[in-house]
Amino acid sequence: MNRFVSLCLIVVALVASSVQGFAPSSLGGISGGSNFVLSQRSRVQQPVARSNSKSSLQMGSQAKFGVFSPAVYGAKIALGADKLNKVRGKAISLHSQYIGEFCEWAGAYHLRTRLIKKAKTNGDILGFLV
Repeated sequence: MNRFVSLCLIVVALVASSVQGFAPSSLGGISGGSNFVLSQRSRVQQPVARSNSKSSLQMGSQAKFGVFSPAVYGAKIALGADKLNKVRGKAISLHSQYIGEFCEWAGAYHLRTRLIKKAKTNGDILGFLV
């Protein structure tokens, strides 16, 4: 039990140290103002070059480091790579099933594949796929 608690504290400390959302420098500049308006300005989108491959999603070895990456690394140390992949696979399977059930309930089953791809992209950005 003590090992589990200490592992949780280490993971929380790693996550907290990697998040800079609440750093004093992010609360505003010299005037103490917010950067919200600046972040909401529209940007001109450049045309996206499409690759010839069927899927442009990245796989595990190229995943981005995100907010939850330290927790994933901690779970990899605690559970081992094989057990982590089994748990991750089960979670992805359940999430895809719930997305399918939601699309069926909402009458938008044609959006199921796009929502699952969006979930994978968001998981990559958040750091679940490291």
